[in-house]
Amino acid sequence: MKPKSHIADLFVYEPGRPIEEVAREVGFDDPSQLVKLASNENPLGPSPKAIEAMRACASEMHLYPDGGCFYLRQGVASHWGVKPEELIFGAGSNEIIELLGHVFLEPGTNIVMSEQAFIIYHLIAAGWGAETRFVPSQNFAHDLDAMLTQIDEQTRIVFVANPNNPTGTVLPREAVEAFVAAVPEHVLVVLDEAYIELIDAKDQPAPAPRRNLMRLRTFSKSYGLAGLRIGYGMGHPEVIQWLEKFRQPFNVTAMAQQAALAALSDYEHLENMIRVTRDGLEAFTTFSESIGIEMVPSVANFVLLKTGEGRVVFEQLKNRGVIVRPMDGYGLPEYIRVSIGLQADNEAFFNALDPELLA
Repeated sequence: MKPKSHIADLFVYEPGRPIEEVAREVGFDDPSQLVKLASNENPLGPSPKAIEAMRACASEMHLYPDGGCFYLRQGVASHWGVKPEELIFGAGSNEIIELLGHVFLEPGTNIVMSEQAFIIYHLIAAGWGAETRFVPSQNFAHDLDAMLTQIDEQTRIVFVANPNNPTGTVLPREAVEAFVAAVPEHVLVVLDEAYIELIDAKDQPAPAPRRNLMRLRTFSKSYGLAGLRIGYGMGHPEVIQWLEKFRQPFNVTAMAQQAALAALSDYEHLENMIRVTRDGLEAFTTFSESIGIEMVPSVANFVLLKTGEGRVVFEQLKNRGVIVRPMDGYGLPEYIRVSIGLQADNEAFFNALDPELLA
């Protein structure tokens, strides 16, 4: 057997490891002694309404889910004021990104993205033999003007993560709206808005609807349903139908659909998540200033810290019971990314990061 010629050159995405495995590695008898701040997860857990919905439908898991996500589709459409036919649902917004690859990418085409943005964009493009045009970031944020210059006749998709992962930076509303309007009509603009709920509503971009605009959202982050894998895309009905041609039957589980619909209506839980995030960002800002390390200004539920040898600091923190994410895979070997946790989690990180470890 032989894979396609370019497959051998692809890298494998490095996910976070199970906390139980890490505990065994570093010699902790009880995994609960470890603090995991590596995957940008909601420290509050799922909405109580979502938990209730999951329990209520647990006895029906022998039945196939609704393949069209009818009730969730109606709920999300009503929530955002869009038409049901403008939505597609997936196993996390990652699956929607993969569907975009199926529809738009092939050898000879290219995508445009910031050099420090979600690495899955590049991995998906490489999987279809498409070129990735990395554009240097500007102050750890997307350089939208420079990205426009990289678009040509063979460009099929331009990805903009806002707020951006892994830097936590956010683009001005007006800049995003102007960028979307300036992109040629043959290029699909994908606004990846996994962390959009953490921005004040008045600052959230609202570009004019266009045939070549797709917005990605997820229930993994602010809604705390990462373990269920549920996300969605909002776009033009014609583009949605192209994606539907490749969507697998029953790709979104019944439990995920019920939990997501319930979580969408739990405004109190969402507000608590936003409050915890902002309190945590303030605490990290104070801490980084107190020990004299650089922190990239963030609006998301994570921060990027310049610690010197990020991989070394990551290993030392792990041995002290705190798990973060090294950033060498993103071309940022001097940085670590730390998720915002509850106050006790954040303080555990502050206590574990010995200033003597820093370069």
